[in-house]
Parts: sequence; C-alpha cells; structure tokens
Amino acid sequence: MPPRTVTFRAATAAAVIALGATLLAASPQAGAAAAEPAPVTDYCQGQCDDILPPGENGNATLVEILGNKAFGTHPAHSDDQLDRYNGLVAGHTGLTDQKLTEFFNDASFGVPKDQVESVTSPRDDVTITRDKASGVPHIKGTTRYGTEFGAGFAAGQDRLWLMDLFRHIGRGELTSFAGGALANQGLEQQFWPQAPYTEADLEAQVEYIRTHEGARGEQAMADAQAYVDGINAYRDKSKNGRYFPGEYVLTGKIDAITNVGEIQPFKLTDLISIASVVGGQFGGGGGGEVTAALSLLAAQQKYGVAEGTRVWESFRQREDPEAVLTVHDGTSFPYAGKPDKARGTALPDSGSVTAEPLIHDRTGSAGTDRKTPVKAPAALKKAQGIYDDGVIPEGSLPGSGSGAQRRGMSNALLVSGEHTASGNPIAVFGPQTGYFAPQLMMLQELQGPGISARGVSFAGVGMYIQMGRGQDYAWSATSAAQDITDTYAVDLCEPDGSTPTKDSTHYLYRGTCTAMETLERTNSWTPTVADSTAKGSYRMQVRRTNYGIVTHRATVGGKPVAYTSLRSTYRHEADSIIGFQMLNDPSCVTDAVSFQQAASHIDYAFNWFYADSRTAAFYNSGMNPVRAADVDPALPVRAERAYEWQGYDPAANTAAYTPFAEHPHSSGQDYYISWNNKQAKGYAAAGFGLSAVHRGDLLDQRVSKLVEQGGVTRASLTRAMAEAAVTDLRGEQLLPELLKVIRSQPVTDPELNAAVQQLESWRAAGSQRRESSPGSHAYTHADAVRIMDAWWPKLVEAEFRPGLGDDLYGALTAGLATDESPAASHGPSGAHSGSAFQYGWWGFVDKDLRQVLGRPVKGPLARTYCGGGDASACRDALLASLKQAVAEPATAVYPGDDDCKAGEQWCTDSIVHRPLGGIAQKAIHWQNRPTYQQVVEFPAHR
Repeated sequence: MPPRTVTFRAATAAAVIALGATLLAASPQAGAAAAEPAPVTDYCQGQCDDILPPGENGNATLVEILGNKAFGTHPAHSDDQLDRYNGLVAGHTGLTDQKLTEFFNDASFGVPKDQVESVTSPRDDVTITRDKASGVPHIKGTTRYGTEFGAGFAAGQDRLWLMDLFRHIGRGELTSFAGGALANQGLEQQFWPQAPYTEADLEAQVEYIRTHEGARGEQAMADAQAYVDGINAYRDKSKNGRYFPGEYVLTGKIDAITNVGEIQPFKLTDLISIASVVGGQFGGGGGGEVTAALSLLAAQQKYGVAEGTRVWESFRQREDPEAVLTVHDGTSFPYAGKPDKARGTALPDSGSVTAEPLIHDRTGSAGTDRKTPVKAPAALKKAQGIYDDGVIPEGSLPGSGSGAQRRGMSNALLVSGEHTASGNPIAVFGPQTGYFAPQLMMLQELQGPGISARGVSFAGVGMYIQMGRGQDYAWSATSAAQDITDTYAVDLCEPDGSTPTKDSTHYLYRGTCTAMETLERTNSWTPTVADSTAKGSYRMQVRRTNYGIVTHRATVGGKPVAYTSLRSTYRHEADSIIGFQMLNDPSCVTDAVSFQQAASHIDYAFNWFYADSRTAAFYNSGMNPVRAADVDPALPVRAERAYEWQGYDPAANTAAYTPFAEHPHSSGQDYYISWNNKQAKGYAAAGFGLSAVHRGDLLDQRVSKLVEQGGVTRASLTRAMAEAAVTDLRGEQLLPELLKVIRSQPVTDPELNAAVQQLESWRAAGSQRRESSPGSHAYTHADAVRIMDAWWPKLVEAEFRPGLGDDLYGALTAGLATDESPAASHGPSGAHSGSAFQYGWWGFVDKDLRQVLGRPVKGPLARTYCGGGDASACRDALLASLKQAVAEPATAVYPGDDDCKAGEQWCTDSIVHRPLGGIAQKAIHWQNRPTYQQVVEFPAHR
C-alpha cells in the first residue's frame, strides 16, 4: 500500500470506517427503494453560477445529424450555452453581480417546479430531472446504487458516442472502431503508448482499488458498477427504441433500416481506459528527459561541459526567482530540485539516440490519407465524410498532434473574505479542456446517500462530480504538471551472454538479464459513410520493462541502453476516484482542512482550489515519488537499484511518495491565482517555461490590484478574468521592453516608425485581441495584432539564434516552442483551441532584453544574446526582424485552414468546437478562458 495512503488512514481511520459502513449500507439490491432523503440545503443562496458551452446535449440521432448538415438545425440543448459564453467578451466591461446570469447558468441545487422540462425515472429509486434553461440532468436517488445508476443513464443520454470513442482511444483501438483517417491513426499512436495495458492490467487496477482502499475503495467500485449498469441500460433502450446516436449508423456499426448491429456493452475496465486518457493528458507531469538531455549535450558541445551546463541551466529555469507563484507568502515546498552533485545521470552519446519504433506491418492506407469513398445511400449523402479528417482533428486534443507538448491548462482566481465587499471569499475558476462538440465533460447534479454536488465530470467517469460545488463549498482544479514521470536508462543484455546491441530485447533488472514484455495492438479499417479512408491496417508495438515503457534507444559510454518512461500514476489510472468520492461527500468535506485532505487522495498532478463562506484554500495533489538522494530528476538516470524511487515495487508500480505536508498548500492567503504557473518557492519546474513572464501574470497583476483596492465582488473578479482572457501576453508584458530598445534612438524609416506607433497605440489600449464591435469579426487594432503575430517568431530567432547557433537553438526550441499565440496553429495547442500563451520564450526574451538595457534581473540568462549584449546591435536586430514582419501580408500570417480563408485574422483566432460527432457549431470569439467555469460566493455555511 502506498505510504501516502497509510499516512492518511492513520489520521482518519475511525472516520473512514464509520463512513464506509454508512455508505455500504446504502447499496441495496437492484430495484430496491429507500426512504426519501432529507432535503438538501443550498447555502449558496443563488450566488453560484456556471457555464459549459456549447450545450448539455451531446447525443444526436441520425435524423438530427442529417438536419444539421442540410439545414444547420441543432438538437435541443446542444448549443444553448454558446452565445452566453461568447457574450462575455463584449459584456464583461459593464458586468454587475445582477447581470452574471446573462453569461452563466444559475448553478443552484434542484429545479424549480415551473422550470422542469422533463423527468425520467430509469429505476424506482432515482429520478433525472432536466431544466428548461439548459437541459442539465439533476439526478436524485433514494439509494446509493440508484443515484449512480441514474448518473450512468444520464451520461448515456448526453454522451454515449463520446464515451465509446474515448474507451477506444484509451485502448488503442480508435481506427478499428471509427475509421482509419490519418488523424485517427496519429491519435491512437500518441495516446496508447503512454498507457498501454492488457485487459488483465485493467482488471488488476479495478481490483487494486477494491482491495487497497478500504471501505471507500469497495464503495467506489460499487458506484462505478452502478454507473456502468446505467450506461448499459440506456444503451439497450436507445438501441431498441432506435434513438441511439446516429454516428453508429454512419460508421457502419448499425444498419439504419434493419437496426441490425450492436453497441458494445460497457464494463468497468472501460472506465479505467477512459481515465487513462483524461488523467494522463490533464494530470500528468514531468517526462521529456531525453529531449532535455539532447539540448544539454548541444549546449556542452558549443560551450564546453562546465559553461554549456551553466547556459543550459539558465534556460531550464528550475527555480526562477522571478516566476509568478500561487503561494506568494514566501512558504517553500522543496521538491525535484537540482542536486549539488548529481549521481547516476545517464546522458546519451552524441548522435546515438533513436526513437523506439511503434508501427509495424502497415498495409493499404496505413500511414497515408488515401480515400476510397463508399457509395452512400442518398439519404446519408449530406453526412458523408464527416470523419474524413478524423473523429478528433489532429492537434485538437491536448497533448496530441505533430510536435505537441502535454498542455497543462485551466485557471483560477480566488479572493479571501477580508478583501471582498461581502466579507465572504469569492472564486472564479474552471478547467480549460479544449473546445469540442460535445464537450469532453458534462454538467450534472448528483443528490443521494453520501453524495451532494453539482458540476462537471468527464464523460465516462462521471460517478462523481470532479469539479463543481457542494452544499456550502465549491472546488476546481488547474493542471499542475509537477515531476511525476522519470526516464531511466536500462542496460541492454542478451540472455546467452553475447554482446548486446541497441536492438536487444532484454535488459538488466537488478542484476538479472530480463526479457522486455511486448504489448501489441493490431488495428484494421475499411471505408464507411463517415470515414472514406481506404482499407488498411497496422500493428502497434511497445516494450514494457520494470522501469516503464521503452521510448528511445541509445548508447551511454559506448554501451547500448533503452530509455524508459516511468510515470508514478501508471497502473493507477483510476485510484483518484477515492479523492473525488470524498469531495462529493458533505460529511467528509466540512472546511478547508478536510477539503485539502480529500484532495490529497487524488493521485494526478493538479492544483486544487476551494472556497466556502469562510475560507479560500489551495492544495497541490499528485503521487510525487521520493527519489534517491542526489538523483537529478530533469535528466535520464541509470536503471540501478541505487537510483530507483525509494521503496519502488514494479509489480504494482508503487513507491514511497512525499507526504501531505510537503505538497504546496495554503489556506486563507489574501488571494490565489493559477494558470498552470509555478506553485510555490522550492517546487521545481518539471520542464522549460516557468519563468519571469508567464500568462499567470495576466491574472496576478489584475487580482492583486483588486485586492489592494478592496471591496471585490463576483462581477469585478469575473471582469479581471475576462479582461485577461482577451489580452495578448506579449503585448502587455514584453512590448514595453521591445519598444524601449527600439525607441532608444529615433526610428528613421517611415514605414517602421508607423508600425512602431501602431504597436504603441495597441499597447496603450491594453494589448487586447478584441472585436471593434460585437459581430464585426475585426479587431480594433488589427494591424498591430498582425504585426505582433508576424514579428514574434522572427524577433525570437533574431535575438537568440546568432548567439546560440543553429544546433543549440534548434535543441532548445524542441524543448519549448517559441510562440503560442491564438493564431499560432503551429504551436503546441493547435489552431482554434482557445488556450494560448502558456508555452513560449516570453521569459527568455524578457530577461535578455532587461540584461541589454542594464536593468536588474534575478536569475539571469548565463549570457546576453540580443546583439551579443550590445544595445545598438540588439536594436538593429529587432528592427530588421520588424521590417520583415511589417512586409508579411495577412494572407501569409494567417494562411487559412478548413475553417478560415487566408488572411482572416479574427477567424484564425476564433474558437471552433471540434465536432466529435455529427453536430457542428459556429465559431466564436477567441477567449483564453476555462471551458467550464464557475463564479461562486457562499454567504452561509452549515
């Protein structure tokens, strides 16, 4: 049992035993009913709001899909939150508390009688009431089983096709299920190697929770089974009633005329598979040590070992003293820092690294985008080819797409009561999970024995609310991305004692030559109405060791090794269910302290935020492994027992984990902000980019100003978020320094001077990317925005490439992209994704320019790069790159795509809800904002 779990149970054993007995008693035989539960008191008193565009309804029948394609019609409640979400761009400047519900849903518990749209009772012990305003399911059960069954049934009603997609993505079977489109091939090739499992592995994870987490673990698996039963009940009813999602017809699963075909039953292991996709993409952290090692080698080759290491460390910025912090009171939480003298580091020999091959035995269209459309019935013509670009277009899902980085997203703004008008804490927070139709999450309210909450859950794992509100408290999360993934260099061997090569399939494990385990998926596809991709197949293969999954091969000191990736949450994809169960339990969460204890049971790397009527609080969760002394977590390490995680047992991938007190946490600080920035002093960055300028500064500066003024309201805090959501980080934080260098002498070129004046005007107006008027689809400072979009990548290259050289510059940009503007479809977020300005060279440019200007810099770069440190030469380089940018036409800056014509600036920035099914949505104004968002202020407490 992991030490983290032991520590918690030692402190709360009595409470858990008593609570577990209560919950288990609330699980009657199927069909049994219990007494009506006591009425739930809503302590938010109308001051809780939320929003999740485009709409709650994510299922569409074949007729509805065809109607959408032919006439643009939408099923009820599939798009009724879109305009309200979009409206905040123009509406935030005049926002008041009274106007919040013009842009958000009323998130009160229950549904007033005059607002009931429908009531469904799939069993005698549960009702699903949907409201007229948004169609959100309010699930109320008289038994625990009935409540969870209702949650599964409602998930089937709202997200059946989406859940089916994601269980197949998690299992590495997307192309066989939905078609062989090139994007589908790419998606399963990126996701499955991160969490490859056999069915026995998935079953073992279910059993691990049931047997290692006490009464709560048993209850969690009982809840999960009830949830699956509910999904399957809806699956059967919709199939027999012929109102199942139309995508099953379009992909050839069910015949539209005869109804012959099947929607495969869901099972508990599907939930583990879905959890691996969701948790791995939004709650992972660390990894990438091979890429880091290559950039370190490039620095050492250019400057020598000592100076090269110093230069590399200044870019790596593990502990930048200028980075914006969530815990800003000076409290330190040391973790994963750089050791004074590292042991066991395993840098590859130069030029020896090769990626482990994944794809084998390609046939037909595998690896291509070749199409052979089927002859579709006339009635289905309008929907033909809806998945020709994949069920999820390349780059749309966080962490997917060519060259993508795992994106930590989401933001949070909280102000403690001493600085608010009411004296109660206020929170505006939510996760950024991309934009899809339907969304990956669904809104719901759950009321039953031991459960009382409203909020969102990821479809397919919605037994509990994952972010939302309880009776007198609310909570949310941002991706934390601390280092919970390490890279090991395993020595290769041959079982007969012969000389190993880089291709050897055995490795040394604690002195024994051990065979790597081979995991495989063979997928094949044929064209359908939905996906015209020609017939094809391939086999995916990964090698698994006791130190994780093989990602690369290399030599270290001339000897062959395999680099492996070991994630602490591997084989524990759904263990976090215990923490979510606790967050939904009003008897478990009664204040900030109990909230933090509940959040500590969530194993993925998240920053958790909490607000009730008395306290705002924060806790950073994650299975943080305790590393061997003096091991450098930023680089590959030798796979020897001396360098393993402390207490490491590969059988179930368990180890010693840092205790509760060593995780960043805080309660009652004046305010909190988070936008995937650094959590606290000492908590080392797991990758490049947590530097002097970060998008978190857009929030921090606004919220700190509000706190200084006092009298913060829900509306004023929402305005701060909304203003940051349309602000260009480069314009607000970096343009002043760029202009300072450029204006150090008169700009004599009239064209350049005019461009500089446009940039100055834009900066003076707030550096916003915002329409001149609602619906104009043209920015107020369109030319300045175009110039900045064209200039930024050019100025970064002009500033750094000459000094770093081609090899080192290329290696560093491989670890951290230079740009992530809304228009940077080449960046890690992909196009039309909303989230922007997380990854980029903002901090490097800021420090370098301040060094050129002679200003103070804490944690400076090891060298000054712009103009070789000469201010005049730096100015010349910036002006030369600006001249190139000014000359670049809008059609080149915004080259166009499937959604926009070349040169359409607003459209290029716009948010597009990528259709995961047959229903498409209109584009909306760019906002760098949570997908699901709450605005909460509790005036009372139990």
